[in-house]
Amino acid sequence: QVQLVESGGGSVQAGGPLTLSCAASGYRASSNCVGWFRHTPGKDREGVAQIYRVSGNRDYADSVSGRFTISKNNANNTVYLQMNSLKPEDTAIYYCAADPGLCPRRILPDGFRYWGRGTQVTVSS
Repeated sequence: QVQLVESGGGSVQAGGPLTLSCAASGYRASSNCVGWFRHTPGKDREGVAQIYRVSGNRDYADSVSGRFTISKNNANNTVYLQMNSLKPEDTAIYYCAADPGLCPRRILPDGFRYWGRGTQVTVSS
């Protein structure tokens, strides 16, 4: 069965960097669309970034474009989210997700079948 485990969350000052990791078992990043989402209580899950399974093309939410970078290492089956210039509004629980199909045109939760448990990111001002 597919399992995804996020790590790397924590507290950081505004403007600082943080990198999240998503270690996967039971699937290959090279055979899946993989995305990052975030959730704040009282709000819907927001698609942050996704990376295509074959082309390696990347999509980003407008709110993080230019600051966040999604990447993958097929050798260790890990997907990363490098976050720079963090803002307090980036505070959320961050989830990685995967799907064996094509990446959706928009980074939407319904487009992903498997989910990790999440890791907390807190950005202070």
